[in-house]
Amino acid sequence: MGILNRLFNRGGSGEMAQPAERPATPSQVVEAQQLPPPQGRNNYLIVILDSCRYDAFMAARPRTVSALGAVERRWSYASWTAPSHYNLLMGLLPHSSPQQVYASEYYKQDFFKYQERLGAEQVEFKSLVPQLFLPTFLKWKLGYQTHAMVSLPVLNPATLLNKDFDSFTLMPTHNDMAAMVERLSFSPERPSFYLLNVGETHYPYALPNEPSEEWPKIHGVHGVFKHLDDAVVGGKLIEDEAGERFFDQDKLDLLRQRQINAVRYLDGVFERLFDLVPRDTYITITADHGELFGEEGYFGHGPINHEKAYEVPFVEGKLR
Repeated sequence: MGILNRLFNRGGSGEMAQPAERPATPSQVVEAQQLPPPQGRNNYLIVILDSCRYDAFMAARPRTVSALGAVERRWSYASWTAPSHYNLLMGLLPHSSPQQVYASEYYKQDFFKYQERLGAEQVEFKSLVPQLFLPTFLKWKLGYQTHAMVSLPVLNPATLLNKDFDSFTLMPTHNDMAAMVERLSFSPERPSFYLLNVGETHYPYALPNEPSEEWPKIHGVHGVFKHLDDAVVGGKLIEDEAGERFFDQDKLDLLRQRQINAVRYLDGVFERLFDLVPRDTYITITADHGELFGEEGYFGHGPINHEKAYEVPFVEGKLR
């Protein structure tokens, strides 16, 4: 049994016994009493559609999310989930890759945008120094409540990502954004920050009501962490010659269509989310990285240097 599987008791169906959530310690309870007065006017939600590539998102023609604004084509700073989320929580959202612009100028303008997102003044890059961590800044400088709900075990509550969050939950299943929406709550006393890592758009691109036995299972992909050490025998790496080494384009096209279908389904979940959030809630919807469906011999994401591994959708704004 793999390390992550042992930690969270998550079986092959993507389920585990109960959500993994780090409880508040006595020191955290004391710290909560010392928060500064709330300074941001807006609640702020970042919704990460894990692995969702830009053109798949656009092919789904989601109508609900367009209420936030025009969908942009942007690029992630990393090609897989964990490092991308570290960047996101540094405040570095997917970038627009501008030409003839110094990086320092782009960062300055990008962080200035947080004034609009948070409804707070004097938010700039130096505001996050020295921790350079958005939840720390939001909690201890702007008085936010900070929460995360994640779908992928590489983002579990035992990782370093769980710093200065009031709650950090690994969801019971990896593909149920609707369950996250049901858990959302907003305090009338302090603004809330939520990071939602959504798994329906991640391989195997499965909807919550789809039986796990009907999910596509690709050799070398399904259960990648669960079986990561299986090829090590006696301290030596044993090559696995069984199974297919790659797969035909028809299968890849089917997988891409499954991601498109997942985006269409999620558009309905966003409708529920938009109805639930209170006034003065700013929402950013994007992806942590893209996905490859056979382009130049690539599938998936991770150790891949290809434009489609970085290309992501990006849309944000306030509803009311």
